[in-house]
Amino acid sequence: MTQVLQNRAAAGAQPAGGQKPGLQQLRRFFQTAVELTMNAVFFLCGMVAVASVALITLYMIASGLPAIRTIGVVDFLLGQVWASTAADPQYGILPFILSSLAGTGGAILLGVPVGLATALFLSKMAPRRLAGPIGAAVELLAGIPSVVYGLLGMRILVPAVSRVFGLASGACLLAAILVLAIMILPSIVSVSITALNAVPPEYEEGSLALGATPTETYFKVSIPAARSGILTGVVLGIGRAVGEAMAVIMVAGNVANMPTSLFRSVTFLTTAIAKEMGYAGGLQRQALFSIALVLFVFIMIINAILNFGLKGGKEQ
Repeated sequence: MTQVLQNRAAAGAQPAGGQKPGLQQLRRFFQTAVELTMNAVFFLCGMVAVASVALITLYMIASGLPAIRTIGVVDFLLGQVWASTAADPQYGILPFILSSLAGTGGAILLGVPVGLATALFLSKMAPRRLAGPIGAAVELLAGIPSVVYGLLGMRILVPAVSRVFGLASGACLLAAILVLAIMILPSIVSVSITALNAVPPEYEEGSLALGATPTETYFKVSIPAARSGILTGVVLGIGRAVGEAMAVIMVAGNVANMPTSLFRSVTFLTTAIAKEMGYAGGLQRQALFSIALVLFVFIMIINAILNFGLKGGKEQ
């Protein structure tokens, strides 16, 4: 009897599952080590991202400021003539700035409504057998290289604009806007679909129970509830429109004109850098770095306005 009680006491002292205390301690040690290692890896990745942004910012400032000091801030930013290869060179980038603003604004005006409507249809209205192929086609658009968009625009869109509007050349601001509007669609559609799918179904069910139609529910309940995600997609679309160079350089005409008409050939900030950097030297090269600095600041301002002004001001 005494031996039986001793055996039971010894069995009760062992950990569940028959594992020895030493193995449990070793297991906890490895779990803690893995946890600390992964935390260190994630922290390092975050610091690398922050350091990369800081280094890019410092490099752009150091490379862009010398030409601005030499040319003058007013003459550089508000000058309307860019003649870098003339006997008396002039470096005014106002036409580039306004062309980039006009091109990006036009692409957003066309792309955001179409992208949001497409996302709403695929997320809420389309049957699954139709939403799947269309969603895959939209995602495929995101993987097409920029040069392919530019080539198709140059071979199809530019001649079409020339014929429809009776222009000598269809390489103009309108062609660039249309190409950019198509290029930003995948970002807006994909992110908006994810945001709309994340809306709790109780919101829509409650709206329908109160007598609202499905269309009213989608526009008055689903879209406002997914506002933050939709604005994120818009930010990504704007970033691609502002930073695009290869496709735009093939359809915009690349003439340093003020964008006074949709049918004028223009040069964007990105295309001004791309078309001259290969042979530029001296002050001209420094001025191109200054254009890159202006473009960098431009993108930062847009992101700040959209993230902190629109999204931050509307968060509950």
